[in-house]
Amino acid sequence: MTILAAFDAAVAAHPDRPAIIDGKGRVVSFASLHARAGFLADAWAKRGIGPGDRVLIAVSVTPDLYAALAALWRLGAVAVLPEPAMGLKGVKTALAAAEVTAWIGAGVLRVLPLLVPRLLGATRLSLGAGAASDLPSPDWPDDHPALMSFTSGSTGRAKAIMRSHGFLKAQNRAVGPLLASDQTEIDLVAFPVFVLANLGSGVTSVLPNWPLRRPDRADPKAIRAHIAKHGVTRLLLPPVLAEALANAPLPASVTTIFTGGGPVFPDVVERLTAHNPALRVMAVYGSTEAEPIAELEVSALTPADRARIDGGEGLLAGPPVDAVRVRIVEDEILVAGDHVVETYVDPADNAVTKTRDEKGTIWHRTGDGGRFDEAGRLWLLGRTQGRIEGLWPFAIEVAARSWPGVRRAALCPLDGKACLAIEGDTAHLAHWREAAAALGVATVVALKSIPLDRRHRSKVDYARLAELVRASAA
Repeated sequence: MTILAAFDAAVAAHPDRPAIIDGKGRVVSFASLHARAGFLADAWAKRGIGPGDRVLIAVSVTPDLYAALAALWRLGAVAVLPEPAMGLKGVKTALAAAEVTAWIGAGVLRVLPLLVPRLLGATRLSLGAGAASDLPSPDWPDDHPALMSFTSGSTGRAKAIMRSHGFLKAQNRAVGPLLASDQTEIDLVAFPVFVLANLGSGVTSVLPNWPLRRPDRADPKAIRAHIAKHGVTRLLLPPVLAEALANAPLPASVTTIFTGGGPVFPDVVERLTAHNPALRVMAVYGSTEAEPIAELEVSALTPADRARIDGGEGLLAGPPVDAVRVRIVEDEILVAGDHVVETYVDPADNAVTKTRDEKGTIWHRTGDGGRFDEAGRLWLLGRTQGRIEGLWPFAIEVAARSWPGVRRAALCPLDGKACLAIEGDTAHLAHWREAAAALGVATVVALKSIPLDRRHRSKVDYARLAELVRASAA
């Protein structure tokens, strides 16, 4: 079932149920969202939008975003979504990759053509309101293009990805078992892909009340109030927000946290469950090209697992999901499956990230180091390009988080040698140096803060880190 067909079915089953509650608490039912999407589709069809047209969406994460997506897909058009973390540069990257015929802008984003002249020749589609025809959603072929999105560029040049209706259907199938529940759930969702899944399964999605481009600046008290006000039962958040919420109890309605988009550290989960003993914390490992790959209930780690993590064996990601195939080639994690991107829009980007086996299967090279344990669970070792003197980043960094006074740690080169940068209480510096030496790292540098990625503020920005470490050692 396509996302559109699943959405239609959810509307028929739960027309009055809230589909989306926005960051300001405004509620949009499944029936209302469906009607709005129908109105937009009718209006945009009159503006000439049809199958194959590429339409840039410059809309913040509100119910209008999802109504616009549904409307474009009803018309067979392709939604072009710039990477939000890249700001204006993301819009320019998207326009360089896609010949858009139209664009949608709301609020301050309506002035985009003044900043990006390439939009001056494209049709601007408005987000009006009104009655819609009550027609069923078209059933587009699996290979019909639906969505162009972009990698974050945090580990290289941002790459354009075209997702077909069949691909989105496969991604929903892969995500489905993770989110399956026999309860009526209300999800606070920071990841748009999970909102799409919820729209197809009849689950209410509560949108963030914090700035999505800077989750590290979110107010934990405001998030807890948002959760309590709307009776949220599950949180789908990047690790930086899970960590921000770990210092006080969550509202009693919350039963589960799903977190990913960056490493999920056991010490953060322990702080969460210390305040909320019955809380279930699920870590989801994946990438823009393959989401999800593996999952793990971190709140159920055994003492033996924790000892292996603290001993420098890496970060446990758990067993691969059923929808994906995983192999390790020369220490690198490779994945294949119906929800794994086989090609980028620019085929030149495939050279170092795609490989074809003897059966013709295309495997995506994640760039992540990993290994399987005796139980078939996947362990993450960090980026393959981050290995220094035979040492893997996660093997050292995750172990270091168990040392006293360490808030964050990251392995980086200094004069060609392995160096461990630590953010934390420098009163423990002597202990850090001794523990690092035991793991094979001779140099420890204390930093006020370790720089993080732009997208989720949950991964280390290693390029910036190397600059800071060189400056501190100068």
